[in-house]
Amino acid sequence: MSTRLPLPLLPITVGLMAASSSLAMAQDSGYQLPPAPLQAIVDAPRAPVLNLSPKRNLAAVLPTPSLPSISEVAQPELKLAGLRINPRTYSASRFSFYTGLGLLDIDTQKEIKVSGLPATPRIADLAWSPDQHYLAFTHIAYADPAKGVKESGVELWLLDVQTKVARKLGSQPLSAVNGRGFSWMPDSKTLLLMLKPAKLGAVPQSVGIPAGPATQDSNPGGGVKQLRTYPDLLKNEEDAKLFEHYITVQLALLDVTGKQRLIGQPGPYSRVSSSPDGKNLLTTSILRPYSYIVPAYDFGHKIEVRDLSGKVSHTVATLPLEEGLPPGNDAVSAGVRDVTWRVDAPATLVWAEAQDGGDPAKAAEIRDIVYTQAAPFTAKPAVLAKLGSRYQGVAWGRGDLALLTEAWYKTRVVKQWKVTPDQPATPAELLSTRSLEDRYNDPGQPVMRPDAAGLPRLLVSADNTILLDGQGATAEGDRPFIDRFNLDTRKTERLFQSAAPYYENVVAVLDEDGSRLLSTRETPTEQPNYYVRNLKQQGAAQLTALTHFPHPLPQLKDVQKELIRYKRADGVDLTATLMLPPNYDVKRDGPLPTLMWAYPQEFKSASAASQTKGSPYKFNAVSYWGPAAFLSMGYAVLDNPSFPIVGNGEQEPNDTYLAQLVADAEAAVNEVVKRGVTDRNRVAIGGHSYGAFMTGNLLAHTRLFRAGIARSGAYNRTLTPFGFQAEERSFWKAQDVYQAMSPFNYADKIKDALLMIHGEQDNNPGTFPIQSERMFQAVKGLGGTARLVMLPNESHAYRARESIMQMLYESNNWLEKYVKNAKPVEAEVKQAVK
Repeated sequence: MSTRLPLPLLPITVGLMAASSSLAMAQDSGYQLPPAPLQAIVDAPRAPVLNLSPKRNLAAVLPTPSLPSISEVAQPELKLAGLRINPRTYSASRFSFYTGLGLLDIDTQKEIKVSGLPATPRIADLAWSPDQHYLAFTHIAYADPAKGVKESGVELWLLDVQTKVARKLGSQPLSAVNGRGFSWMPDSKTLLLMLKPAKLGAVPQSVGIPAGPATQDSNPGGGVKQLRTYPDLLKNEEDAKLFEHYITVQLALLDVTGKQRLIGQPGPYSRVSSSPDGKNLLTTSILRPYSYIVPAYDFGHKIEVRDLSGKVSHTVATLPLEEGLPPGNDAVSAGVRDVTWRVDAPATLVWAEAQDGGDPAKAAEIRDIVYTQAAPFTAKPAVLAKLGSRYQGVAWGRGDLALLTEAWYKTRVVKQWKVTPDQPATPAELLSTRSLEDRYNDPGQPVMRPDAAGLPRLLVSADNTILLDGQGATAEGDRPFIDRFNLDTRKTERLFQSAAPYYENVVAVLDEDGSRLLSTRETPTEQPNYYVRNLKQQGAAQLTALTHFPHPLPQLKDVQKELIRYKRADGVDLTATLMLPPNYDVKRDGPLPTLMWAYPQEFKSASAASQTKGSPYKFNAVSYWGPAAFLSMGYAVLDNPSFPIVGNGEQEPNDTYLAQLVADAEAAVNEVVKRGVTDRNRVAIGGHSYGAFMTGNLLAHTRLFRAGIARSGAYNRTLTPFGFQAEERSFWKAQDVYQAMSPFNYADKIKDALLMIHGEQDNNPGTFPIQSERMFQAVKGLGGTARLVMLPNESHAYRARESIMQMLYESNNWLEKYVKNAKPVEAEVKQAVK
């Protein structure tokens, strides 16, 4: 055992103090503000959000507030079994809200004011009644005796669409720990609620004295399991009791007059939904035993059908605690899963069951079987489909038509089938097979419309055609479209496609024949606004503007943007969005300091990796979250350059991760230098999450960049030993890959400045805050240049205005010092030699 002796106190001269790095010392100097141009981007006005009504003739207009303050973000928070709970309101602790509510008439383009709203609206969730007579919404209230608010909680409010008057509905607060706490019944007159029980009792208090150790056992006969690393887990029995308290809810029915009827007794319900006929409830309850290594959604569950009094009429399944799945991204639970109602039938259950034990490594011709079973649930379940890969869901239309999707991640193959729900024995018809990675050949998603019960149904015309809504990826960029697809002839007719110089994206189909569309339309200098497009009209008469949102940052209206294309050394085609400051001229102004911001993506083929992403006609949005904010500080920005990691054939993408990553970076830097817009000696690389991981690797394995900005990243892959991102092999199956990909192992090679920013309360399974803390210690201890900024009360993404300002302040200072004003590399080398 060694003893560290106290060091003698030595006089410190002013010169020595100036020479010491303030970045090497722990600091807590309060929140800082970046320069005014960056502050303006944070505080720029935000456009309202539109929420379309079931009949498509009205929209709720929801003003979006500015960023919340740190006092809002720092509300009390419990972290239990993967849930984050505000104990004051019995709701999820991290949510966004709106500060008002109005209506917009789609046909007349007139805004309609409503009255009776809460004094200071904090609207979290909303839902139209199926008949559109009402709009229900939740308001988050905090106790404030001075304003007459007695209790904190989630309040249910109701807007009468005809009278335009809102009122609070019911006196008992909702429980919104799991979901929003309310949904409409099919009759449009009743709401199904999850209430905070009136007699829930006091919150369990810690006694401060352990009752004993927390123990766990493995199951030697349970086989190999893939167990991800999860945050916010239960730690002991005290946590378990606290968890039980907050997930206990009382189901109830509340009509629009305020008359309430309780359903059964309070219980640990995580989900409840009404059957389409409104006569049955499908409930999911959480069961003990709990676990200390997996979150609540892996705990045991009981799935039951109940009548409206709460009496159980059918038990669908009792599922055990599941601590891990078999290895592989195609692994699923062994038993009943994905239990839902068939939306086009009165009361029919639908679910899938794996036939291979959920293990993709097992050979099996049939991987999944999809079953249906109608009320009263006494007959044997009918087989809807037998699938060679994993069930992904059904788009329901009518008794003779539904579209079922299956997929297999390993091969990236996705298939869509036409099935006949009322006659399960009828052979399914294969409509399409494609690669999940192939954006160019994506046929689009079926257009759905709410039916009389408010449930999503396929929009099917009398001639047996459906509409498909797609992004329209092409070599020239995305061009969203609406197609009409004939299910009998398999022929496709294009009804609409976005055309230059605009980017127009269809938000909703307003008429059943697809002739009227609600879309957002934008150009590089015009932010997205809502339009009605009538395809029966000609030319400019087709378009009617619904909104007129102004440019949020007029000072940056003339930002220059170009979708550029270039090649990697091995011939893979790459794309990126190059953005340049307003009034910049390459011949006059010369090369600029440049910030690149990227996020690697795995592919199984070079052809898929080479496909163009994005559109040259999208609005030049300048957000505080991405790199474009630094255009205001005189930087060139290369946003979202392609960083494909390709694994052909049996080879996994990550087998050659580093070589491909470096090749991607070299190609991007060479391209912007060749164009004359970038100074090769003044380039920074940055990214968030997996992009931060990329940043650490590029600083460790290249000298292409003078600095890096890594936000909420992971740097040691052995801390995520059961897979990460798309890597499905465990550490013990691919140790060389895990070790080679971990920049922590090469911290001694990082010779350029690394800024790491991380939320202290990161809830992402792969990016525990300790990842940044240990990486900083490694670089610092090895004599490198690094800075670590831990943001209080922030998760994987950051919400508080103060946190965002600090993030920009730190990033700007880092770029100014190590990139914009960097000394030439040769001069630094000479200084080091001296």
